[in-house]
Amino acid sequence: MNGEPISWKLRDLVRSLPPSGITLSDLIHRVGKDGLLILAALLTLVFLIPVSIPGVSTVFGAAILMIGVSRLFGRDLWIPARLKHRTIATEKLGPVLHKALPWMARMERVSRPNRIRWLVAHGVVEHLNNAALILGAVLLMMPFGLIPFSNTFPAVALLFLAIGLLQRDGVCVLLGHVSNLVTILYFAVLIGGGGLAIREVVNRLAA
Repeated sequence: MNGEPISWKLRDLVRSLPPSGITLSDLIHRVGKDGLLILAALLTLVFLIPVSIPGVSTVFGAAILMIGVSRLFGRDLWIPARLKHRTIATEKLGPVLHKALPWMARMERVSRPNRIRWLVAHGVVEHLNNAALILGAVLLMMPFGLIPFSNTFPAVALLFLAIGLLQRDGVCVLLGHVSNLVTILYFAVLIGGGGLAIREVVNRLAA
């Protein structure tokens, strides 16, 4: 089982989703304590295709945030009960995850263990990588869900980071950091463009 590809494990998790829906608590129980990075990878998949499920980015982003915090401080995973026991309908979640799994498999195929080893070393770099998980989760939770790619960019960053840390692949981890920076730049453009648009409207109304 240790040599089984991550995408296969995720496919098994998706296939075992109960018909009535699933909670984060149930997902955590299914992956076990040692599978939190696999859980983080699973939670990003829903954002890799252009289908929106309302409220999911907040719930899943918060879960990934807590995973990053638990890894950063070496603590057991804690998630607020309000999020932990919120049910996500399988009829909405399942099809989206099935469509996204091939993307996970493609990204996994480009991963190779033990590349740029210093980027997956213990110590300061490990804390930096866990902080990057937290940053990606915060970016995923930003209120830009209706804007194209606003969830996709941080989800790609988180998926690269999760795969890189699972596979001990520094190249994937590096791509995760770069994707976080791309997301920040994208959001800065959105915010700057929105500010200019609002100022233009105000100027026109005041004219």
